[in-house]
Amino acid sequence: MAIRLVTTADSLRAQSRLLLTQKNGSSLGLVPTMGALHAGHGRLARAAVEQNDVVVTSIFVNPLQFGEAQDLDRYPRTLEADVALLEEQGVDLVFAPSVEEMYPGGQPMVRVTSGPLGEKWEGASRPGHFDGALTVVAKLLHYGIPGTGLPGGGQPAYRAYFGQKDAQQLALVQRMVADLNFPVEIVPVPIVRSADGLALSSRNRFLSEDERQAALVLSRALRLLEDRAGAHEPLDVESAQALVRSQPLVELDYFEVVDPRTLEPLAENCRHTPFRGEALAIIAAKVGPVRLIDNVPLNS
Repeated sequence: MAIRLVTTADSLRAQSRLLLTQKNGSSLGLVPTMGALHAGHGRLARAAVEQNDVVVTSIFVNPLQFGEAQDLDRYPRTLEADVALLEEQGVDLVFAPSVEEMYPGGQPMVRVTSGPLGEKWEGASRPGHFDGALTVVAKLLHYGIPGTGLPGGGQPAYRAYFGQKDAQQLALVQRMVADLNFPVEIVPVPIVRSADGLALSSRNRFLSEDERQAALVLSRALRLLEDRAGAHEPLDVESAQALVRSQPLVELDYFEVVDPRTLEPLAENCRHTPFRGEALAIIAAKVGPVRLIDNVPLNS
C-alpha cells in the first residue's frame, strides 16, 4: 500500500482510523519529526513499523522551538525526500501540517511549560526551547490518539517514538506524559551513528570537512567514559572534558554525568571512586557554527 500524505488534523484522524479498519489493526505508532530526515529517523520509523499495525510520521518545523528567526528559516525542508525515506521503512501515513494548521489562532497563548527539568543543560542555552517542543508534542500526541469503536472492539494500543540522542527532550516528554496522563506509551530508540562514531543529526550537513573531523572528539570523549564505567573505574570526567577542549574547532558548552531520570549531576564522589550504578553522560558543543549534542548511557 502506497504511503499517504495529509496536511490537516481532521484528515489525519480520518485516514488513521481508515487504515486501522482496513488492516484490522490493534495498534498505532506515531513518530514526531521536524523533517530533514536521515537514517536515525529511519530507525525510529522502522521500530514503529515493527511494533504497530499502522504508523504515522509527522513532519512539522515548529517555530516555537527556535529562538531566532534566521535559525527557523535556515532549517532544511526536504519533504519529498522525507516521504520517500519513510515509504521505504513501511510508514503508512505522513502528517505534514502548515503552521496555520497547527496554530490557527497564531502563536498559542497557553503552552506546556517544561519546568525546572527544562531549564538546565539545553534549556539554559536555548531558553524557551523545551516549552515550545512540549507544546507541539502535546498537540501531535493528541491528534494521533486512535479512535474508538474499531472492529473487534476495544481501544487500539498507542505508542510514540523518540530518539535517545535528544535525551533531555525524551526525559521531558516522558514526564509530561506521566504527569498529565496522556494515553500513550513513549518508546525510546537508541542513537544511530555514522561509521566514524558521529551521532546522526540534521545539522551535520552544515559541517565542513574539517569541522566534521573535529566533531568526532565528542563521541570519543563519551566512549572514554563508557569504557571507564564498564571497567568500574573512576570516571575522571575532568580529563574527558579536557580532551574535548583540546580540539580548537570545538567550543564546549557542557559535558556532565547525570542521573538519567532527573538529569541532575551525580554526586562528586561518583567521579573519583570506582563507578557502579547507572548514569547518562551528556555533551553539547559548537563545532564551527553548528551546535551538536550527544550522549551515552553508563551502566554497570
